[in-house]
Amino acid sequence: MVTRVLSALGIFGVQGVLMMPDHRGIAAGVMRALRAHNTASFEPWPEVFIIDQTVERSANDTRRAVRAMLSEGIRLIVVLGGDGTHRVVASECGRLPLVTLSTGTNNAFPDFREATTAGIAAGLCASGKLDTSKIYRRNKRLNVRLGDREEIALVDVAICLTRYIGSRALWDPEDLAEVFVTFSRCDSIGLSSIPGLLRPTSRDDRDGTVIRFDRSDPMYWLSAPIAPGLIKRLPIHSVEALPPGVKFAIRVKGGTIALDGEREIEFTHREQPFVWLDREGPLTVDVHKTLELAANQGLLASSKRIPDPQQTLIS
Repeated sequence: MVTRVLSALGIFGVQGVLMMPDHRGIAAGVMRALRAHNTASFEPWPEVFIIDQTVERSANDTRRAVRAMLSEGIRLIVVLGGDGTHRVVASECGRLPLVTLSTGTNNAFPDFREATTAGIAAGLCASGKLDTSKIYRRNKRLNVRLGDREEIALVDVAICLTRYIGSRALWDPEDLAEVFVTFSRCDSIGLSSIPGLLRPTSRDDRDGTVIRFDRSDPMYWLSAPIAPGLIKRLPIHSVEALPPGVKFAIRVKGGTIALDGEREIEFTHREQPFVWLDREGPLTVDVHKTLELAANQGLLASSKRIPDPQQTLIS
């Protein structure tokens, strides 16, 4: 996926790319592919610079990489990952736009699309030839405050009855007390599928949704796909709009808070967490609108005939 993004960036004139190091060998593989490509191909790829930082194998790697990128004056960030990775990037990127790419099956925020077209959109945005007001989206976000600590979520905040983080992933519907979402689709997977089957809300709608659960007094039961291949019956107590700027006090006395599908915060009966929605989330590039606008402006066409590399070799 990374090399497909690079090939598109090169075609559209991007000359330099910063990339974070990793412990899985992705960056090393990209550098090998880059050397092989430069030896054998006519089409230029951008020069790739690996950020000099220690790999801790934690979210801090991503945070430090984004800060390093911002200090170098980059124009946008292409993010490959799930909801959690995008949340970490969004917490550091400020007003810098993101091109989102999903690398899993249980994600709602990043786009699931071919990396090549995402790379084309990124290259077009970096060129500065497009009206960004027509291709950038300012996303909604959820804010969580517990004492002096504040965190964000891009898709959902789940209030769980389990008092300790333990396993970060959410699998047990009996553990859910409340779920807040920024947007929800009826064909999604994960916690956002619950409001998606009850009160679908788009990314551009003003409100989000809050759902509360109660096994002792449910309004009705809902069957929802909370994970791939996992459909659970959930006791729905209430469903209501989540307007921006309105702070909701968490109703349960003690538990854990999951941000975009992973438990991150523990709280007790002595603490009062609050959740609210706003439209100060990250800017993201609408790949479809970017390519459509570029096509209408003729940015993807050329009046000059481009030589075929194979014909050049034969001649």
